[in-house]
Amino acid sequence: MTRSQPEAIWIYDTTLRDGAQREGMALSLEDKLQIARRLDKLGIPFIEGGWPGANPKDVQFFWHLQEEPLENAKLVAFCSTRRPHKSAAEDKMLQAILAAGTEWVTFFGKSWDLHVTEGLHTTLDENLAMIEDTARYLRSQGRRVIYDAEHWFDGYRKNPDYALQTLDRAVAGGAEWVVLCDTNGGTLPHQLAQIVGEVKDHFERRNYRIPLGIHPHNDSDMAVANAIAAVQEGATMVQGTINGYGERCGNANLCSVIPNLQLKLGYSCLADEELVNLTETSRLVSEVVNLAPDDHAPFVGRSAFAHKGGIHVSAVARNPLTYEHLTPESIGNQRRIVISDQAGLSNVLAKARSFGIELEKNDPACRQILQRLKELEHQGYQFEGAEASFELLMRSALGQSQSWFTIQGFQVHCDMGAPTPDPTMTSNALATIKVKVGDRNLLEVAEGNGPVAALDAALRKALVKFYPEVGNFYLTDYKVRILDGTAGTSAKTRVLIESSDGTTRWKTVGVSTNILDASYQAVVEALEYGLFLTLSSQTEESTVGAIVT
Repeated sequence: MTRSQPEAIWIYDTTLRDGAQREGMALSLEDKLQIARRLDKLGIPFIEGGWPGANPKDVQFFWHLQEEPLENAKLVAFCSTRRPHKSAAEDKMLQAILAAGTEWVTFFGKSWDLHVTEGLHTTLDENLAMIEDTARYLRSQGRRVIYDAEHWFDGYRKNPDYALQTLDRAVAGGAEWVVLCDTNGGTLPHQLAQIVGEVKDHFERRNYRIPLGIHPHNDSDMAVANAIAAVQEGATMVQGTINGYGERCGNANLCSVIPNLQLKLGYSCLADEELVNLTETSRLVSEVVNLAPDDHAPFVGRSAFAHKGGIHVSAVARNPLTYEHLTPESIGNQRRIVISDQAGLSNVLAKARSFGIELEKNDPACRQILQRLKELEHQGYQFEGAEASFELLMRSALGQSQSWFTIQGFQVHCDMGAPTPDPTMTSNALATIKVKVGDRNLLEVAEGNGPVAALDAALRKALVKFYPEVGNFYLTDYKVRILDGTAGTSAKTRVLIESSDGTTRWKTVGVSTNILDASYQAVVEALEYGLFLTLSSQTEESTVGAIVT
């Protein structure tokens, strides 16, 4: 399809709500805030934050973003229709939604008559009233409304007349978007395209000027294809999640939807200067939610543009188009020639520039950094979500690092006490650490409710005497990932730590078969980087590369 002006597709991210329903995923308040701000920076127009009132964490999330709003994206609160036989104005659930203070609210209603009678235990007419009354009330309170038609495609196939009535009532109530949801994820692209087309025809006959959206689930492994099929039939909003996270088999993966629509079909989803950050965003989110990135994911996977020897390598060296369907740099990924030491050099140069460091390709330090990076990645390190550690590595190779302190040894003793059925009881730990600062040796002891907490406390207790700034540093997150579970208790562990001084956040990483050693590495680097930020004499350099939230 050729366009003189790219048609805009509004991307609606629901990672923080629908994506968080993935089995095994648990997001803290800090996790949600970090992901929201990264999506905002990426240029996502709509970010669904959760269901205010459903749990204290979501309430705090919306309160926090009232005080420190997103810069670009529209934050959206999510909820259901009002309850049966109760006016929307009287429904306390909707009062919690209004209290979230968002301009936009998305609410869902039942499209399938089976769900009305079996799920809601109410009449078909009452369900229609619930949809219109909810939309009308939210509009009367100054909110802009998106209506998600739940189980739309299943409902339409079973009872098309009634399903269309539900949309009519949402429009009558003042909804500005109508989004068709393939909630069970079982619709195939040709079926979905036909139904979206029929809805478009219905809207045209009714003279509605309401845009359509699509919200596909991936139970048939068709969510991305269904999103694209809907757009080609006229939908102008796609709801999905980063990395396809979601309940059961997940949602439409925006990391595939966006480049397919924008780079293959000519639609406009993100600004070109933001599209190149898609891969970094995918990997950062995977680190925040503590799930291993899928190396073989299309577009953003580490292996998506990897070539391993033989004919492929020689062909790609002559012309990358021989084995690549698009330029990896267009979405922030990179080509990897596995057998070549040239692989990743451009990435090191780009990362150095992000830290305010100008490197030349023929600079020996550049290859030293690359070689060290490869060695560490082979050991299990990942720096996509630990840029502070990577900046320290880079500055060390360039001779720009400063030795603020030296750890000469530490011991940690844990007293588990007698077994107790009380899950709130924690073990006591005692850490002893020997630190050298300049020509001074210090021996400090501290307690904690666990070995890492005790070690962190002992180290801070020693350093704060020389560097009072350490008193402003604190840990905001601590994640552990087992890298080779088949090794049992001898498995290698990666620890990711996020720290803050109240205004700036930074992440560090440690890897070891000993979880305490991995934690020690990450804790030490966190303090080193914090001191670099606050004490470096070069003010401009001291802030480059930090993750500011």
